[in-house]
Amino acid sequence: MDVSTPLLVGYFGGFFLLAVLTLTAFVKISVVFMIVRNALGLQQVPSNMIVMGLALFLAIFVAMPVLTASLAALTEFGGAPADIAGLLVMAQKGIEPFQGFMARNTNPEQLQFFVDITNKLWAGSGLIGTSDMFVIQVPAFLLSELTKAFEIGFLLYLPFIAIDLAVTGILMALGMQQVQPSVIAVPFKLLIFVYLDGWLKLVEGLLLSYAT
Repeated sequence: MDVSTPLLVGYFGGFFLLAVLTLTAFVKISVVFMIVRNALGLQQVPSNMIVMGLALFLAIFVAMPVLTASLAALTEFGGAPADIAGLLVMAQKGIEPFQGFMARNTNPEQLQFFVDITNKLWAGSGLIGTSDMFVIQVPAFLLSELTKAFEIGFLLYLPFIAIDLAVTGILMALGMQQVQPSVIAVPFKLLIFVYLDGWLKLVEGLLLSYAT
């Protein structure tokens, strides 16, 4: 069965789009940004498009070595494969760099959980789940990234909650219960966040968490 060039381009184009969104740092970075925005008390500032755009480009920045290695592995074939078997081999070569990235950033306990649950689900099918299988590595990696994002978000939320409590207590002590605490707290949180260069430090911490 011949594999046409448009099919090949569409297949790998779709794979790379999916890979950038799920097999890179995009999930953790975007979730942390959303949590910080909510902690600041800003529901729609910056907008979702800006947050997702920044998270996407930072994820590409982190994954550039992986993307380069994947493209280099694909170009080694020198052209489109002639059949489905060749296409599968080519796809396997293309995802190997992503598998290495996921292995370095996946919690071993969560990976083992998916191995165990896979073998229970696949019991009787003749298939055996192992830690180097792509279909097992992906959910384990995504779950690890979500867990790390929530851990970071919790730590970032604490100082902002302290500001909210302090402002609420001061307003109550002054007898200004009718004043919404957010009206006073949000400017203070923004001032502190900007004064401490919060975005730069947050991005630096997220990027360096992937340093090998």
